Amino acid sequence: MAGFFIALTMNLDFEKAGGLVTAVIQDHVTGRVLMVGYMNEEAFRKTVETGYATFYSRSRRKLWLKGESSGHRLVVKRISTDCDLDAVLVEVEALGPGVCHEGYQSCFFRQLDNGDWKISEERTYDPGAVYGEKA
Repeated sequence: MAGFFIALTMNLDFEKAGGLVTAVIQDHVTGRVLMVGYMNEEAFRKTVETGYATFYSRSRRKLWLKGESSGHRLVVKRISTDCDLDAVLVEVEALGPGVCHEGYQSCFFRQLDNGDWKISEERTYDPGAVYGEKA
């Protein structure tokens, strides 16, 4: 099955956004969006080959396996693409209490409330204990 997905990378439009596609990460059971990241062709291939979500860090300019520091990995269950072939939806099983480096289940833990961003849920883990005090 991996060969099928590897062939698919040739069809994704990595050039439209400078070599990257947007990757929306969604919990495969609840449907909650957990995070958004970016994948270059190599990150997409690694995601498909290993079954763990791998991204391209725009700030560090390198690949990163989600959970390489925290152990909070994302096990891929299904991958879909949009009609323009420039974004992917990656449905995952999240291993660990959260995917956000700030200690929340989802990176989308703030809601707009009367013009202010308000934290809308409790932390699910202590990011300082996982990443060190700089988190």
